[in-house]
Amino acid sequence: MTAVVISRRLGFVSGFWIVVFAFLIVSASATLPSPLYGLYRTRDDLSALTITVVYAIFAAGTIAMLLVLPAIGARIGRRGVMLAAVATMMVSAALVVAWKDLPGLLAGRLLTGVAVGLASGTAITYLIELGVREDPGPTAAVRARNIGTAVNVGALGIGALVAGCLAEWVRLPLTVPYLLLLALGAVALIGLATVPETAEPALRATTKKGAPTSPGARIPVPAAAATLAAFAANGLFAGLSGLFLAATFNRPSHALAGATLFLVFAAGVISQWATATLHASRALALGMLSMIVGLALLVTSVRLSTPSLALFLVSGILIGAGAGAVFKGTTGFVLEGAVPENRLALTSALLIALFVGLSIPVVGAGIALDRGATAPDTVLGFAIVVALGVAVSGWALLGRRPRGSPEAA
Repeated sequence: MTAVVISRRLGFVSGFWIVVFAFLIVSASATLPSPLYGLYRTRDDLSALTITVVYAIFAAGTIAMLLVLPAIGARIGRRGVMLAAVATMMVSAALVVAWKDLPGLLAGRLLTGVAVGLASGTAITYLIELGVREDPGPTAAVRARNIGTAVNVGALGIGALVAGCLAEWVRLPLTVPYLLLLALGAVALIGLATVPETAEPALRATTKKGAPTSPGARIPVPAAAATLAAFAANGLFAGLSGLFLAATFNRPSHALAGATLFLVFAAGVISQWATATLHASRALALGMLSMIVGLALLVTSVRLSTPSLALFLVSGILIGAGAGAVFKGTTGFVLEGAVPENRLALTSALLIALFVGLSIPVVGAGIALDRGATAPDTVLGFAIVVALGVAVSGWALLGRRPRGSPEAA
């Protein structure tokens, strides 16, 4: 009997890290093309607006999947959704490699969004459930949630860094990064086939009948708004940092573009781990402060008589760290105390805000640039809107916590 228990626990331990790997690969595909947009711009003669649309179109697929994910998860389970996410990501990578034209890139990005939506809306819940089965102790769920949110943010930087370095030093920069995704995706598929399912049959049956969540399972509007505003700033770097580096700082290096995004998103992961022992409200407050300071430095870096690349990178680090802490705080507010049957829908709702922030606002910046606005003026307007959004929604969320109630961990 003891051997059976040990075997089951080992299955949950290995399954946990396999899901982490699969989540990492799929999430990395979201920003993989970001350092390559200069090459796509040359190949297809794309405007700044078109570049931002190409970057942002994956949000349509992501949001669509997050909206229907509870129903899909009820039918095929957590493992089935993750398998579908990896397979869809592989199809999108193959499509971009085979169809070397703007329509192929757009179609590939849309499918990437589908894959990211499937994985992002499921993986954190799956990791929490695997972690709790591995270790029923009170800290297991918090640890699993912290790892999941760190992967969700950190993978965005890893994808950009790998693609940027490959683009700088390989012969086929618009092909090799996607071939690497295909290879890693195949490994993830094989691993996921061995991971235990965690969705209880009764829970899945209840969801099929159209009651996936309890009536109170809705995220607070300020939590969604704070997440959206925080990741809008990250989206500006992901969508336009390559253009700013080339045009404003005269640094067209693909490796530098990838490294810049890696710094932004890696700072988000570090800030999540650094605030792991803080209550959600404190993490949120620190994130707000870091973001506002970072946005001020970003505006300064591009408006100096001689634009400062060092200040630009520092601003990205502060903005990324702030967004990571804000997301840690909003996730804590939303998921703390949530019953298991509500976690998937709540996570999906919060991630919709995240991906809307990453994708849609940057299109506005692209429109401004396309209509003749200068980069410094575009950054100034964007920074003012984002700073106000983070500050107002953050303080509104902090004010919602009932006095005397325990803070979310």
